[in-house]
Amino acid sequence: MKFRAHKIIAKVLVAWGVSAVAGGGAWADEAAVEATQSVSSSVVEQIKSKFEQVFEGIEVDEVRATPFPELYEVRLGTDLLYTNQGLDFVLQGALVDVATLTDLTAQRIEELNRVDFAQMPLDWAVKQVKGTGSRQVVVFEDPNCVYCKRLHETFAELDDLTVYTLMFPILAPDSRTIAEHVWCADNAAQVWSDWMLKEQRPAELSCEHPIDELLKYGLSLGVQGTPAMFFEDGSRVNGWLPADKLEAKLQAVSERLHEAAQSSAVGDDGR
Repeated sequence: MKFRAHKIIAKVLVAWGVSAVAGGGAWADEAAVEATQSVSSSVVEQIKSKFEQVFEGIEVDEVRATPFPELYEVRLGTDLLYTNQGLDFVLQGALVDVATLTDLTAQRIEELNRVDFAQMPLDWAVKQVKGTGSRQVVVFEDPNCVYCKRLHETFAELDDLTVYTLMFPILAPDSRTIAEHVWCADNAAQVWSDWMLKEQRPAELSCEHPIDELLKYGLSLGVQGTPAMFFEDGSRVNGWLPADKLEAKLQAVSERLHEAAQSSAVGDDGR
């Protein structure tokens, strides 16, 4: 089992005599792919091997060229560091393309965190539908999560939304118990809503449930806290959003899906 990402980065940076700080980022993927293709595999393997030799016990998942000369991305899980071919330095933080004012690190991390929405286990979810339910979001939630409860207040302000809640009870001793009682209720969606918005405790019920599987699944996606939202385009948002921000995100997702559908239709017509 791999180290947690923040511990890996802390170990790397401490070894270099600096303190670990939070970083984020990504870059224009096409430019990165083009740059990587122009670099020999021996250079990539050299950087990977030297990194793992210097920082014993750390496994490098990938080394890629960046759009900038002599600067390489070193990926540890979904965390990114930057170095040169000689491994003379290690940098952590946002790599920004000044010409376009694009945070390439954030862009890259978003791509790494993207999931296949169609493969998410919606059969294991508590499903709530508002209006047409045409827009969809999957949320990992804990029954005792304050920001999950605030998120339900946000959901109440939006229309035409389907919310799939995947139970992820990690915060308190009774989180799992409440999650099980909700899952086993005849009208789980209403019982869940009553608990999250009104703190009406669910009736004590027992049944077979997928909570162990949901915990494993969430961890496999890198979920470490709640709420964690996943959208139809595969993107994710960790934490609570106010209604205007979530509405803007949902609209952006809808536009992206529409553009993708149009591109696919044009491609099919060209065959």
